[in-house]
Amino acid sequence: MTEHPTPSEDPALTEIPDRYHYAVIPHIMVDDATAAIDFYERAFGAREAFRIDAPGGGILHAEITVGRSVLMLGDAGAGGAETDAFAAPASLGGGTSVMLHVFVPDVDGARRAEAAGAEILQPPTDMFHGDRTVILKDPSGHRWVFLTHLEDLSEAQLLSRLPTAG
Repeated sequence: MTEHPTPSEDPALTEIPDRYHYAVIPHIMVDDATAAIDFYERAFGAREAFRIDAPGGGILHAEITVGRSVLMLGDAGAGGAETDAFAAPASLGGGTSVMLHVFVPDVDGARRAEAAGAEILQPPTDMFHGDRTVILKDPSGHRWVFLTHLEDLSEAQLLSRLPTAG
């Protein structure tokens, strides 16, 4: 098991609440993993760690990093029967059941993602939960929430700020 730096060892970690430093690693499926990796590099500054090409073409598995987060991805169907249960958002009618959250120092840099081909669904906005947030849809159909942490809130403060229908 790898040891991870603590906020006292790496001051950059203090900008993100501790509970979000280490998380489940998402694994997304796309229709064109090569194009998706290129987009993530241009839009989010992602770095490719490695890729495994599928014997019949496409990418069976790749890993990239966005900030300090690892994202696994591959071409839907590239693994044959092993991956038949996986689908890209386009094959689901454009919907997705997953939102990818990434804490960054400045969400106002979302214009870079827009210039690379992302659709901004919600422009950078200070939200009730204490984070400045932008929501994007990437060309593969995945939805991304980028957040810049502004303030820590107690549960009572959070509930008092919760928008009400009306």
